[in-house]
Amino acid sequence: MTRLTTAQAIIKFLDNQYINYDGKITKFVDGMFTIFGHGMAVGLGQALDERGHNLNVYQGRNEQGMCHVAIAYAKQNNRKKIIACTASVGPGSANMVTAAASATVNNIPLLLFPSDTFASRQPDPVLQQVQQAYDLTITTNDAFKPVSRYWDRINRPEQVMTALINAMRVLTDPSQTGACVICLPQDVEGEAYDYPDYFFKKRIHKISRTLPTQTDIEEAIEAIRKSKNPIAIIGGGVKYSEASKEVLEFLEKYKIPFGETQAGKSALKSSSDMCLGGIGVTGTYAANVIAKKADLILSIGSRMTDFTTSSKWLFQNKDVKIVSLNINRFDAYKMDAIQVVADAKEGIKALDECLGKYNYKSSYEGEIKEAKDVWDKEVERLKNYRYEDQGFTPLIKNMDPRTIEEFVNLTGGKITQTSAILKLNEFMGEDGIVITAGGSLPSDLQRLWTTDKIGGYHAEYGYSCMGYEVSAALGVKMAEKDSEVYAVVGDGSFQMLHSEMSTIIQEGKKVYIVVFDNAGFGCINNLEMNNAVGSLATEFRYKNGNYPEGNLITTDYAKIAEGFGWKSYTARTLEEFEAALIKSKNDDKPVLFDLKVIPKTMIDGYEAWWNVGVAEVSKNEKQMEVWESTKKARNQARKY
Repeated sequence: MTRLTTAQAIIKFLDNQYINYDGKITKFVDGMFTIFGHGMAVGLGQALDERGHNLNVYQGRNEQGMCHVAIAYAKQNNRKKIIACTASVGPGSANMVTAAASATVNNIPLLLFPSDTFASRQPDPVLQQVQQAYDLTITTNDAFKPVSRYWDRINRPEQVMTALINAMRVLTDPSQTGACVICLPQDVEGEAYDYPDYFFKKRIHKISRTLPTQTDIEEAIEAIRKSKNPIAIIGGGVKYSEASKEVLEFLEKYKIPFGETQAGKSALKSSSDMCLGGIGVTGTYAANVIAKKADLILSIGSRMTDFTTSSKWLFQNKDVKIVSLNINRFDAYKMDAIQVVADAKEGIKALDECLGKYNYKSSYEGEIKEAKDVWDKEVERLKNYRYEDQGFTPLIKNMDPRTIEEFVNLTGGKITQTSAILKLNEFMGEDGIVITAGGSLPSDLQRLWTTDKIGGYHAEYGYSCMGYEVSAALGVKMAEKDSEVYAVVGDGSFQMLHSEMSTIIQEGKKVYIVVFDNAGFGCINNLEMNNAVGSLATEFRYKNGNYPEGNLITTDYAKIAEGFGWKSYTARTLEEFEAALIKSKNDDKPVLFDLKVIPKTMIDGYEAWWNVGVAEVSKNEKQMEVWESTKKARNQARKY
């Protein structure tokens, strides 16, 4: 037996957790991220300060931001390594709730230790405590329950043993992983217990590959064999299963084209003849035009979200069948699919073994190449999309007519969003990793970005959490130390959360942040105006009466970066951006590029529809036209 405090037992336990994946044993918990405050500074803080462990200690600047670092680290490590996070009572812990939701939605392991109020209740109410008169057991940490895969509160020191083991069960389960929250009352953290020594032994968690049943395989094969024009959807499960080689060989062997989700992009090589690029609302023309006519959808490791399925509208063939290969039974059942519940690698191997007996190939002739050729021409147009003083045409038609000229006159910026993305893609080559999250940038990147580097595209789009990008740059760099890491972020998202720029300096990591400054939340401005709403509170404008609709507000993001100790470049033309990219390779510190990007130069969309809640009653005739169009599209969408 070893007498330890609850906090000391947690640290000792975490330091001895390993995983076994395909016979390779690796340490699971790298360390702990913290912003010390009351409730854990003298609890977990004391345990970490004793130094009798091999865990790295990381100092965050914002609790949500540090958790985003941990999410990106786990995601880039294909969920095989984690960094735990802890925060103080009340607001510090509450700041982690958004990140917990991001982890759970994206099926990424995230271990959180939010501090809690006194289990004894004797000092109540303590500083930063929320009290509810109808239930004294409720604290801020109850807010984690809806966004967690596992939630527990430790009211006695011995309870931490079952809590930690159950957290590891969930964290290492590919079908159930997400945020695991263990709430720590501040008095219990310091209380001691005689823990059995076997609790601290080296514990190896086996991440097993779930095998499909023969019945599932036979039903799926029957559907595939009958299909003439199938299309595959590649989700994040292909990455996490490390099934890239097997899945690509399967699709090329049977001549099945594929579209990519945000999580699945870079799971397979973009250079494949079968690659159609992103699919769905933010998809390419090539992927969506093939998907609309497909008679079979083979979903591999995808949650089949509304963006992927174009709100269930995309698959227009009335006889279409859906086969879903997914390790999570809940996801496999979506859209009334034929389910193959299995690990992506094992599932595709089983499908190949069975399908190979029938000499099957899709019946496509020139359709795949034709669709790709049309898209290649469109990409070339977007690559060469330039500002002209006279007669410049925005890609987004519905807009405030004064915005573009006002922006150009204020900032001197003449860069278009699509040309900048394609220039960065060309510059980075095959060794770099690009990061994106909410806004119009992930939409354009899913369509335009190409890479043959497995894991070269890193997106948080399950929760579409603006503010993820800067923090994720650190997490990805920690996971892949030898890769060049570029986070692409809009000015709105950057303003929301960039605090971990200081942590990046502290950790001595050179990463690149590319800020696309178009003076507003451009993506949502498009959503408003394309649905007959005015340009309301989405552009960054001074207040004019009751509404922010005065002149544009500009920001010098390069100066912000310099204040953090970063190297920065401001680019107003594509040529200046290219020169800065080249020059930055020789810089010995992290780099921020402040790009002055013309509003409304993002892509509008191709062969897709998104179901959003629009007004059914309005005095505005255009609004009623939008409602009628929405009603028609909803009737065309599949009903499940």
